[in-house]
Amino acid sequence: MPYLVAAVVVLALVTAINLLLTLGVIRRLREQPDRAHGGNAPSGAPPTALRPGARPEVFTAITTEGEQVSDSDVYGLVGFFSANCTPCHTLAPLFAEHARTLGRDRVIAVIADTDAELSAILAPVARVIVEDYDGPVQAAFHNTWTPAVYLLGRDQRVVASGGRMTDLFSEAPA
Repeated sequence: MPYLVAAVVVLALVTAINLLLTLGVIRRLREQPDRAHGGNAPSGAPPTALRPGARPEVFTAITTEGEQVSDSDVYGLVGFFSANCTPCHTLAPLFAEHARTLGRDRVIAVIADTDAELSAILAPVARVIVEDYDGPVQAAFHNTWTPAVYLLGRDQRVVASGGRMTDLFSEAPA
């Protein structure tokens, strides 16, 4: 019987230590998004990799219409979408609405995986690139999240970024 009591006590101590360590890990994980944005992003904001002032890396890609696009062509609006992403399907019409005001040559839409619905919405107003999640444009923007939208200035630097169209205009300078 004393061995059984000792085993239960040891098991209880190990469980308590495990619980404390798990709570510590959870606490650190909750702090992580704020550090990823330099401490100035709202909690829960999507992790867009390029923040204002950054430039995308060098890339070359082919649109669905066979047009070659490179980093030197990027000026205006860039959006990243995914076929299996419900928020992407919600954002696409808003993205297209704003893209119409800029003109098709100033808008790039990158779709991870082929999606006829997204392509139908975006193709009339943007140069559409379909590529894997590790494709050249995704890599150039260090993009790991969909939807993600970027507004780039004439110097190809990010003016604003986020996961919603309102993120672009709340950050963009007047």
